[in-house]
Amino acid sequence: MDKTTGAIVRSETDKGWWTLHTDGASQGNPGPAGAGAVLKDPAGVLFAKVSRSLGRATNNEAEYHALILGLEEAHKLAVDRLKIMLDSELVVRQVCGQYRVKNQRLRPLYTRVMDLLQDLEAYDILHIRREQNKEADALASAAASHGSEKGKMRFKKGD
Repeated sequence: MDKTTGAIVRSETDKGWWTLHTDGASQGNPGPAGAGAVLKDPAGVLFAKVSRSLGRATNNEAEYHALILGLEEAHKLAVDRLKIMLDSELVVRQVCGQYRVKNQRLRPLYTRVMDLLQDLEAYDILHIRREQNKEADALASAAASHGSEKGKMRFKKGD
């Protein structure tokens, strides 16, 4: 385990690692918000895209909802090793224990994320640049654009 990030350290040559990109979007902060997640299998092949309109939320709430959405999808598929990438430095640092979760509205979301992470055998969680998160960003932005219509869109391999 990496002492600075709290992430499980692994070799790039390890097999069986899935990849999850997540992103949240809020138009107005708070405003109409959406969450998006992209899950790829160990070969790097797109396996699932999921998004959800969240109604009114802040950008940080949307980021947490996106991470939860992606982790729940991975859980349904019995994924046990997951490389998680998101562009929210705040969420990454809170999940890794580097920042405290001060905002009362984020605490239950943080708790849900930590519960879902415990179901995994191993995981990495990494902060990436926005440019490296375009697929999840597009899903989150599209979901936010659908306004207050809470809903979920799903694509899975083979659909």
